[in-house]
Amino acid sequence: MKLVVVSAGLSVPSSTRLLADRLAAAVDRTSPADVQVVELRELAVEIAHNFTSGFPGRNLSAAIDAVTGADGLIVVTPVFSASYSGLFKSFFDVIDPDALAGKPVLIAATGGSARHSLVLEHALRPLFSYLRAIVVPTAVYAASEDWGADGLDGRIERAAGELAGLMTGAPKAARPATDEIVPFEQQLAALRPAG
Repeated sequence: MKLVVVSAGLSVPSSTRLLADRLAAAVDRTSPADVQVVELRELAVEIAHNFTSGFPGRNLSAAIDAVTGADGLIVVTPVFSASYSGLFKSFFDVIDPDALAGKPVLIAATGGSARHSLVLEHALRPLFSYLRAIVVPTAVYAASEDWGADGLDGRIERAAGELAGLMTGAPKAARPATDEIVPFEQQLAALRPAG
């Protein structure tokens, strides 16, 4: 199983890369995977040249092949101006729009404040829905105050489990089987105390 991690962090070290690595490790614990990391910072010039020439350079071409050939993706971007970074968007703009159709994707982002957490639902999820990828239900946002705080580890594990399940085709958590549809009023009545 091949898992590709796309990290759009710009600094070294990078909280974006740290989150990407923690997500990849959690997926690998759930279901062992061959993990490859694509650092967009290293491809910035080739991405820009691709827009002007129409052809990817050697390293960008290898990154595109890795992403399109993966069984699943983890994509992590820092938040700039309340959205994903321009480098992150530019990378996915140079990939054929049909190449990610049906591919499981875990979306994640980092930022200085929890106020930017909606970037996951208002920018990242729509982007990958447009590309017809299968976005896992749990997205992971890490603000500065989340590192070392309660909650981040649980979100990482939950999202990683969802991605691993989609990559391996493992059955989802079983819902109780019912042969009939029970009207809401009856379900509500069953919850009321007897008497």
